[in-house]
Amino acid sequence: MFTVAALYHFTRFPDPAALQGPLLALATANGVRGSLLLAGEGVNGTIAGPRAGIDAVLAHLRALPGCGALTWKESTATEMPFARMKVRLKREIVTMGQPDVDPRASVGHYIRPADWNELISAPDVVVIDTRNDYEVAIGTFEGAIDPGTRSFRDFPEWWQQNAHRFHNKRVAMFCTGGIRCEKSTNYLLGQGVENVYHLQGGILQYLEDVPEDQSLWQGDCFVFDRRVSLKHGLKQGDYDSCHACRRPISAADKASPLYEPDVCCPHCATEYSQDDRERFRERARQMRLAAKRGKAHLGQLQSLHDAG
Repeated sequence: MFTVAALYHFTRFPDPAALQGPLLALATANGVRGSLLLAGEGVNGTIAGPRAGIDAVLAHLRALPGCGALTWKESTATEMPFARMKVRLKREIVTMGQPDVDPRASVGHYIRPADWNELISAPDVVVIDTRNDYEVAIGTFEGAIDPGTRSFRDFPEWWQQNAHRFHNKRVAMFCTGGIRCEKSTNYLLGQGVENVYHLQGGILQYLEDVPEDQSLWQGDCFVFDRRVSLKHGLKQGDYDSCHACRRPISAADKASPLYEPDVCCPHCATEYSQDDRERFRERARQMRLAAKRGKAHLGQLQSLHDAG
């Protein structure tokens, strides 16, 4: 059994590059894999490994200047959900593309999972899912608005086009673990929205804390690793991922005539050229050969996206 830790922390790192090598070396030496992003604004990512290894990496991170208050969300996986350990330098630890947004300055009101249902059921509250469209497609909160964005960078433009719909409303926002809401709520405050809230700990904390029979969550929660989705109690869901487009796919998707294992699914059947498909087929062949040798091909274990 592997421990999986999802984390983020906004703080000032004057020289993120100086942190990269020691962090990668420590994680690798302790059998930890996953993806961590470092930027001038902080750290974000998801890692998996043995209990002792995860504890070592978390202790290292919390010892960094300004990271003493770093928190994380834990779950488990029966198989290692990542191929390797990556520590990458980025301009932002979650990309919004708004240089004036700074969660260290101000964010919305944190709402505990136990109080979330009451808030989002109020008639003067609008609930906005800040995640990407493929994440929302497999699960969201009852009555939540889906902006239909392909990436978080698209959210500010969507807000500018739709802000008039939410005049005189309180705005409640949520995401997987909380990091996008740190930025999106700061952005809305900068746009003059006075009453902004977000789900503390994100969907993952809600699914762990709130009993299923009291839950307003519908479906699964998409996660950026080999598990693909989680249910209440943070149990692994029933979704797989398309090896071509990385979108989550259900049993019904696999039954579609547009589905070819490792090559395409109903969501991306028209998005790739024949050359692309031949390349995907060759990758699948290499994965099968690696499996016969008792090894995991990197393409098989590759995380779906960078953390965030």
